[in-house]
Amino acid sequence: MANILDIRRRIRSVTNTRQITKAMKMVSAAKLRRAQERALAARPYAQMLTNVLKSLVSRAEIYDSETGEPKHPLLAQRPEHNILLIVVTGDKGLAGAFNTNILKAAVRFLQSQAGENIEIETIGRKGRDFLRRRYPTAAPRTAESQTPVGIALVGEQIGVFNRIDYSLASEMAERVIKRYADNDIDAVYLVYNEFKSVITQRLIVEKVLPIEHVGEVSVALAEGMSEEERKRALEAAKGAGVGIRPPDTHEADAAAAKFATGPVDYIYEQPAEELFRSLLPKYVGIQIFRGLLESVAAEHAARMTAMDAATSNATDMIDSLTLVMNRARQAKITKEIIEIVSGAAAAQ
Repeated sequence: MANILDIRRRIRSVTNTRQITKAMKMVSAAKLRRAQERALAARPYAQMLTNVLKSLVSRAEIYDSETGEPKHPLLAQRPEHNILLIVVTGDKGLAGAFNTNILKAAVRFLQSQAGENIEIETIGRKGRDFLRRRYPTAAPRTAESQTPVGIALVGEQIGVFNRIDYSLASEMAERVIKRYADNDIDAVYLVYNEFKSVITQRLIVEKVLPIEHVGEVSVALAEGMSEEERKRALEAAKGAGVGIRPPDTHEADAAAAKFATGPVDYIYEQPAEELFRSLLPKYVGIQIFRGLLESVAAEHAARMTAMDAATSNATDMIDSLTLVMNRARQAKITKEIIEIVSGAAAAQ
């Protein structure tokens, strides 16, 4: 049986660890609330931009009347031989299976596109480290270079989650749009964790380009939370005081949606076709920005749940070690009593 002093040292060590995990849980809960607010604050702009584009689709000639081909290059559909995959993970660990699940989804997508040229751009240190060990690093492919690249890493973004700014998504969207318009790539996919609430999340591979339908998310792969994961997230949210369900914005969304479906004939300052061409790239940037915001919120929710489970496990371990220590102390006392009684009997 272990020494009583060693058991006490271990109990003290686990107690200190429990204090750390409990503090990390509360920090993640506070960051989660702020991330939810940011994602919610960005929704009206994205919703109105989508509604304006829907309105323009019904009023502008976006397809050639003779050939039926789209006039805007971002609407052009072509065989997907050269694909850009953007993988959004976290920079830090201690978030349960958050990063692992995203990387598994990315690997499944890569396997489903076997034989095609796939370029990977990572956002987050965990994804960068994982994929860099498995695939080579290469320069972005151009339409002039016909050399197949297979699967390769072509870019990375590290340390951007402390303060997500729209300029990051806009810059990335401009770079992606230029490559797509120049026929360097045929499709762009985004892998991230879509966050609706603490208990409503799903891991998706979203098709960003080409744009098939404005306002509709094209999902290549999707995986929701299991019932066990929902229960753990629910318990963690209750203990941290985090709202379980997102705010109800159905009325506001319905009012904003009337802009695109109203019978009013809107008069635009620029021609409808020109306005549509200038707003469509912003729509791509909003999609990427939304993915980053929701991924940040999902990471904080995953870390909060993981730290809650770690705190609970530490408490159970302390109880178990306390029981072992009491038994060891009782056994020691019993042994000492037996030795005293035996010595007294031998003296007689």
